Amino acid sequence: MVVWVFAGGGEAEVRGLIPFLEKNFPACKFERKTPVRHKPGPKPNKAASYGGTGQSLIKQISEQLPIALKYQPNTCNLILVFDDLDCRKPDEQKEKILEAISKIEGSTDIAKFVGFAAPELESWIIGDWKNSIGQHPDFRSRHQRMRWWLSTQRNVGFDSPESFSEYDPERDCCQEKLSEALIESSVLNEFDSTLPRYSKGLHTPLLLLDIQPNEVQQRCPLFRELYNYLNSFCQNS
Repeated sequence: MVVWVFAGGGEAEVRGLIPFLEKNFPACKFERKTPVRHKPGPKPNKAASYGGTGQSLIKQISEQLPIALKYQPNTCNLILVFDDLDCRKPDEQKEKILEAISKIEGSTDIAKFVGFAAPELESWIIGDWKNSIGQHPDFRSRHQRMRWWLSTQRNVGFDSPESFSEYDPERDCCQEKLSEALIESSVLNEFDSTLPRYSKGLHTPLLLLDIQPNEVQQRCPLFRELYNYLNSFCQNS
């Protein structure tokens, strides 16, 4: 089964999402449609390399889905939209995305699913800390201290990481960034300054391949919704 993936977000999504999907749902073939893959040649600026989020992602879908439907007709079995929720309301965001897709000719008879990482992909990693941060050689010696700091200084709920922070209506995103808190926890003054800091671009994609979905499902309801849908779709279609 062929799944077209329209992903929002940044570097972690570009590098990490498709490998995660391919590992956990091998019966499906995933094709990334956004962020757009650039052809060989002069490198685009960094901002242009990555996907949008929220309304920007909807705009990209409205531009890229008609192109895909025109040049690859009758090849897609599922349109999968994935975005960081950034403390927005999931039902409202899902409705906006599905409404935009419904206006695109040729999309009516294709299955659709909108999934979210709340507030960011790093919530999945925190949801299975033991198999991700706790096992990685860059953090193994200090992961307990990092966890304590995140819990006490940034109010990260390790049993419910999707609930981190609150919505900021002026910026249309979370008041605090979970990924920034994770980075900060890796560079505490008490740590050896030569130890690696957490990198959203490097560590997040690698650690996504280490998490155990059964562990994350217990702590991240939106992840569980996405995982169960894809598991059923890819196995039963």
